[in-house]
Amino acid sequence: MTSQLLEGKVALITGGARGIGLATAQRMSRDGAAVVLADLDTETGEAAAARIEADGGRARFVRADVSDRAQAQAMIDAAVEAFGRLDILVNNAGITRDASFRKMTEDQFDSVIAVNLKGVYNAAQAAIEPLKASGAGRILNAASVVAHNGNFGQTNYVATKAGVIGMTKTWARELGRYGITCNAVAPGFIRTEMIETV
Repeated sequence: MTSQLLEGKVALITGGARGIGLATAQRMSRDGAAVVLADLDTETGEAAAARIEADGGRARFVRADVSDRAQAQAMIDAAVEAFGRLDILVNNAGITRDASFRKMTEDQFDSVIAVNLKGVYNAAQAAIEPLKASGAGRILNAASVVAHNGNFGQTNYVATKAGVIGMTKTWARELGRYGITCNAVAPGFIRTEMIETV
């Protein structure tokens, strides 16, 4: 089942090479959007973009570490360069480094904060101007049910997802004046590559 709901729109999906990010990109492509897949995994990302194009969509891959502000900005710039605009940003990139609170290392905590929280901040802030220019920009942030419920062994991950919800509410208040809506989704456990490696 396809529609033209997103015809003429350009969407950038972080963590778009696999899992929920890839499924989101594929669905948006079927609905008419040109999609940019951003990920650290070049081989998988390029293959995913090629599959979307083989299915009749328009897709590009860009390698980006969203925890690095300069790379996040370059990712946004690449999307605009490829398709001339940016209408939708899906902040989906995320990692886990699970350990009980008593045993969690500083590196485990910091690395998850860097990707799952700062990465969302970096990408969204870099996208404000092109989303504003689109006249109807959309930011969609991936949170998690654990942000509400907590989860054993995930102090770092839960903190980031609760933070994402808080940032989303703040951005909705601040960016609405520019025609940019901000929302978060909080899925439960989905069988993806990330879950299978936990």
